[in-house]
Amino acid sequence: MLKLVQTDPDAVDASPDSETTLVDLDELCRMAAQQMLATALLAERQAYLDDHADVVDATGRRVVVANGYARQRDVVTGAGPVRVEAPRVNDKREGVRFSSNILPAYMRRSPKVTEVLPVLYLRGLSTGDFAPALAGFLGSDAGLSASTISRLTEAWQAEHTDWEQRDLSDRDYVYWWADGVHFNVRLEEDRLCCLVIVGVRPDGSKELIALADGYREDTESWLDLLRSLKDRGLGGPSLATGDGALGFWGALREVFPAAAEQRCWVHVTANVLGALPKRLQASAKAGIARIYSSETRADALTAVRAFAEEFAEHPKAVNKITSKLDTLLAFYDYPAEHWIHLRTTNPIESTFSTVRLRTRVTRGAGSRLAALAMAYKLLDAAQDRWRRINAPHLVPLVRAGAVFIDGKLQERTTNKPDTDTTQEDAAA
Repeated sequence: MLKLVQTDPDAVDASPDSETTLVDLDELCRMAAQQMLATALLAERQAYLDDHADVVDATGRRVVVANGYARQRDVVTGAGPVRVEAPRVNDKREGVRFSSNILPAYMRRSPKVTEVLPVLYLRGLSTGDFAPALAGFLGSDAGLSASTISRLTEAWQAEHTDWEQRDLSDRDYVYWWADGVHFNVRLEEDRLCCLVIVGVRPDGSKELIALADGYREDTESWLDLLRSLKDRGLGGPSLATGDGALGFWGALREVFPAAAEQRCWVHVTANVLGALPKRLQASAKAGIARIYSSETRADALTAVRAFAEEFAEHPKAVNKITSKLDTLLAFYDYPAEHWIHLRTTNPIESTFSTVRLRTRVTRGAGSRLAALAMAYKLLDAAQDRWRRINAPHLVPLVRAGAVFIDGKLQERTTNKPDTDTTQEDAAA
């Protein structure tokens, strides 16, 4: 670690025998922050005094004057705890009081530290871990108390409620991913089924569309959610990707019947492997990969036939693919650059790994509302890191109804009348 050797300024000489103090880099930053803060607070007070220098009473004495310093207090900053003596002002005007914009009264943590605490909590740091974690990182054990976390979750619940009622008439999502994600609720017997929809905007960016409590992930739960989206002005997608749960697809066909359907290959693969003995699962997984990685629909169908022949002794596993080929191979009607995004619900699954981490640490949120609010805040924060899908310039073409065959855009041809035939008909 970098060390700064500070010689005692009262020493007569700088001989090796002089008393020295070793200051490491972190301590140096903290000392600099403390000095800068003290200087800034004094400058702020002086500016206030200068602005009111002409304010005097009947005897000609200034009404706004310096008034020493407030009692010392420690403020936790990104550089560590900083000891502060806030300069005071005696403003004798009625109803007027000096307040520092840099260091408001009673502040104990800098705004950035205050912001990071709930983020750490959301990311999986339990309440009891705050003291040792922050003591090592910030030099202070100032963390989140149970009452503070309770207030946070209440604020997040209100924020989620407002978000669920937002107007969607100005939004358009060309692709959807939909899934039901289950996790524990500590104080309730039933697990929470979180209905999630993520969409792709015409510019290729991804956004969280919906997050709701689905209870059982059945058709009625999905119907309530999709009807709510439609009532608030949202149109249906060109293509929706989801797992094999019948609830979502039944609701989608009723509310947005024009939307095409794509089954998630990750879910299908898991279902197929679950119907096979363990000794065959590796070869089956490779055979499934050959199907969805084929360059054309015809090649994919050939791979399906090969898979069916290889595992003919296990018709239940084969049927999980052959019975739903239309929805498993729907992605071939969309740009090849988008296939990697459309074949699975990975945008939802990968993001919810953070939610599962949080619920494992705390053994689940205390209530369904708190769990939903926590999931919403995590997904809302994750949106900033979601990258746009490949070839975003093709997304508006999909929405406009452009035709793609095996991932390639088909040129539209205009049928022009034969000129010679037209002239002969006119002469006749």
